[in-house]
Amino acid sequence: MKNAKNIMNTANLTRLVMLLAVLLSLIAIFLVATKRTPAQIHANECKSVVMVASGDTLSKLLLEQGLSHNDVNTIAKVLKSDAEISTLRADRDKLEFVRAHDDAPVSKIVVIPSPWRQVELTCNEKGGWECKTTDVERDIRAVYKSGEIQDGDSFYLAGQRAGIPAGILIDVYDLLAFEMDFERDVRAGQRFSVLYEENFANGQKIDNGRVLAVSFQALRGNVQMYRFRKSDGSTGYYDENGNGAIKSLKRTPINNAKITSKFSRNRKHPVLGYTRAHKGVDFRASTGTPIPAAGAGRVVARSFNRGHGNFVKIRHNGSFETLYAHMSKFAKGVNVGTTVRQGQTIGYVGSTGYSTGPHLHYEIIKDGVHVNPMTVKLPAISNLGKDDKKKFLEYRKTLDEGIEQLEKNPGMYIQL
Repeated sequence: MKNAKNIMNTANLTRLVMLLAVLLSLIAIFLVATKRTPAQIHANECKSVVMVASGDTLSKLLLEQGLSHNDVNTIAKVLKSDAEISTLRADRDKLEFVRAHDDAPVSKIVVIPSPWRQVELTCNEKGGWECKTTDVERDIRAVYKSGEIQDGDSFYLAGQRAGIPAGILIDVYDLLAFEMDFERDVRAGQRFSVLYEENFANGQKIDNGRVLAVSFQALRGNVQMYRFRKSDGSTGYYDENGNGAIKSLKRTPINNAKITSKFSRNRKHPVLGYTRAHKGVDFRASTGTPIPAAGAGRVVARSFNRGHGNFVKIRHNGSFETLYAHMSKFAKGVNVGTTVRQGQTIGYVGSTGYSTGPHLHYEIIKDGVHVNPMTVKLPAISNLGKDDKKKFLEYRKTLDEGIEQLEKNPGMYIQL
């Protein structure tokens, strides 16, 4: 009984508690040292990224990473069925291979077909492969750039000096070509501006998006266009009043091409030597330059004659037709009866027929009468309905207020 009392006295009890605490601390230290957390395991993973090169195939790349032929076949089937990926594109697609450590087999494959989409393949406990597709969230920012045409400038040079990316400039060309003749309408002192999207992911800029608004002080007056989504989900470009800004035909089919001969009722023909009407506009361009359709329509003629050489004629609606002459050759698949979309290549610049050099002869025929492509009033594709117009005017006001702030603060952007 005495021994039991001695064991249970206060001093001994304190020593026992301290001993147990030390033992528990040692056990905890041992467990921490020998057991890795999920974050630690992830940190120690080994990753390698492969950019698909010319001649690479999925099979070739997977076998090089040590996967078996069975794995290759399974992965190919899963990619095709679950991610709709059947081929890899050189210089565009990337593959990321993940291992637990350097000598471990591949446990995860990430296929990156675009900056905005990732396809993750993981090997499960049974050795099968599972697929999960993830869309990368875009951080969209509206950026504003403005500039002024200087002596000797083209719009393209002035746009480059203003810091507008080449791809955005091309889009702006396509929009303004419905209203402007870039050969005659561009003068020193004219100002222009563009509001466009920049797409970011994880703080890094990936690419440029769409043109949201454009303004140009043209000779015929200020041209303004705004991109707007209608209530039915479709999008288009509209002027400041909500009228369709995109016309059914373009005045200049080939962007930035120099006019060498204007529309005239009385012109001396350079080959024939006598005076007669020049029923279209000539654009200088090198042989082989693609010729896009000025508007959507149906090919009603594709032939050759002595004057026009190789030519294509397109009917766009009940009133308008366009003709493209002196082609070096026709585009594949463009035949009489073919329906073409606006911007589709229908042929290539040449010098066939009565021609002194490679160029495009372009005509617009309205109600059977040849008209000047540079001055004819062209119909809009569509205007906004009453409800959409009301929403558009509210949207345009908000966008204009944002543009005004960006004009004052060039380094800023609008978060969309």
